[in-house]
Amino acid sequence: MTDPQLALTERVQQALAAAFGAEYSDADPLIRPSQFADYQANVAMSLSKRLRRTPREVAQEIAEHLTGRAGDAQDDPFPGTVEVSGPGFLNLTLSDEWIRARASEILADPRSGVGLSSPPQTVAIDYSAPNAAKEMHVGHLRTTIVGDALARVHEHLGNKVIRQNHLGDWGTPFGMLIEHLLDIGEEAAVAQLEAGEGNAYYQAARAKFDTDPEFNRRARTRVVTLQAEEPETMRLWRIFMDATVRYFNKVYTQLGVTLTDDDIAGESMYNHVLAQVCDELQERGIAVLSDGALCVFPPGYTGREGQPLPLMIRKSDGGYGYGTTDMATIRYRVQDLKVDRILYVIGATQSLHMSMVFDSARMAGWLPDHIRAEHVQIGSVLGSDGKMFKTRSGKSIKLVELLDEAETRAAEVLRDSDYTDAERTEIAHAVGMGAVKYADLSVSHDSEYVFDFDRMLALTGNTGPYLQYAQARIRSIFRKGGVIPAEANGPLVLGHPAERALALQLLGFGAVVEEMAENSAPHKLASYLFDTASAFTTFFENCPVLKDDVDAATRTSRLALCALTLKVLETGLGLLGVPVPERM
Repeated sequence: MTDPQLALTERVQQALAAAFGAEYSDADPLIRPSQFADYQANVAMSLSKRLRRTPREVAQEIAEHLTGRAGDAQDDPFPGTVEVSGPGFLNLTLSDEWIRARASEILADPRSGVGLSSPPQTVAIDYSAPNAAKEMHVGHLRTTIVGDALARVHEHLGNKVIRQNHLGDWGTPFGMLIEHLLDIGEEAAVAQLEAGEGNAYYQAARAKFDTDPEFNRRARTRVVTLQAEEPETMRLWRIFMDATVRYFNKVYTQLGVTLTDDDIAGESMYNHVLAQVCDELQERGIAVLSDGALCVFPPGYTGREGQPLPLMIRKSDGGYGYGTTDMATIRYRVQDLKVDRILYVIGATQSLHMSMVFDSARMAGWLPDHIRAEHVQIGSVLGSDGKMFKTRSGKSIKLVELLDEAETRAAEVLRDSDYTDAERTEIAHAVGMGAVKYADLSVSHDSEYVFDFDRMLALTGNTGPYLQYAQARIRSIFRKGGVIPAEANGPLVLGHPAERALALQLLGFGAVVEEMAENSAPHKLASYLFDTASAFTTFFENCPVLKDDVDAATRTSRLALCALTLKVLETGLGLLGVPVPERM
């Protein structure tokens, strides 16, 4: 086990069992990094009341069993020192040799200490999901890049990932959208949609729908033929959708996300089973008629006046809504895709709806207890005024315009560099996209954050460019030394505190990747990578690698530490979807 925190957790739990009995073996040792040692265990404080002893007495007994002073037979002595401090804290310091040996293991490991899921799972991840009738705006940024990071990390752990881009591509608005396409002509409609002018297209169609009785009649008739999947209507719908998807793909390509056309699983995909979903729920008595609408009333959900809240499955006019499609989606993913876990990367405002969908699906038997369905709640993006991020005129900001501006600003930062125009463009793209994506991923997905280009693009602080620059600086060391990173394999020597600190930091990579996947928490990996880059900066400033007065053994060791740091930063940033330019 290379992760120091996990290794210490196991050792302390063994000591707890030896000291107080097997029933204490699963107690959380509460191990955290410490400024007084490598780690501090606070378990004695939490167990003192249960054991009816003072925290310091508890800590002292744990320490004696950890170090073997209690007479325990220890085939594997504690790899360091244990000190009881204060009212009952356990300060744990690992030996340099233990750190060196574990760092050497992950240096030789092609996966840098990241294990594989055992057994591997099938994970469906529902993310991005823009509406086909609207252009992508900044609100789609978070669902897209958080979902993509989760897809990347699950694949890295050996899980089978099924990406699900649940496009809003069906429903009553398509009647007026198709009729507007006929009015302006297929060629003009395609050009407008491919250019990302979906809002203008929608607004023009809506204006005619509200003011032109004949257009209104045509649009309503077209909805009927669309629901019936009449061939000509379906041909026009596909023209509309194909043009819209081509625009989405431009945004996905610029962002560098892994969604493809094969991942599209829009609302239209479930159209043919919605009636069956309703019938099955009604036959089982799970859905009942309420004021003419078919509803499920999952227990525990009430309105302001205490009345039961319904999940509407079929409207009183016979139409279907989000509840119907979402129930059909869960049934399909469980029964047909055979998933073990479903992640819905959707706005936090949908929390109540998703909770009701999950509980309704459990009532129907479509979501068994052994399958994890989770709402990965996405918070809002705010402007500098603390309000929803919009233009000065109050309109939503187009995502593509935001991304273009990020690249433009990044290019401005590189203006005085000695790169060629092509190199500058390539680096500006990587830095711009990396800055935007990392700024989002570095905060908890369910929290709000302020969109600030100046902070995002800074080369200092917890930013994408800082991390990109750290790995580019390591690459520069190898270029100057005429060494290939893959050939820098040690042996390691930890003679300086900064070397030891960096090696200890690198040992935690595997555990934090697994934590990101388990808890759907990209910000945990982002925080770890920032701490790693910071530890490398301290190492770089205190431990010369290529200077003439550095002896061969030290140079070899420090190059190996650089190589391992580079591999961890590159792999970690890759799992977040942040590009890594070779030069900056």
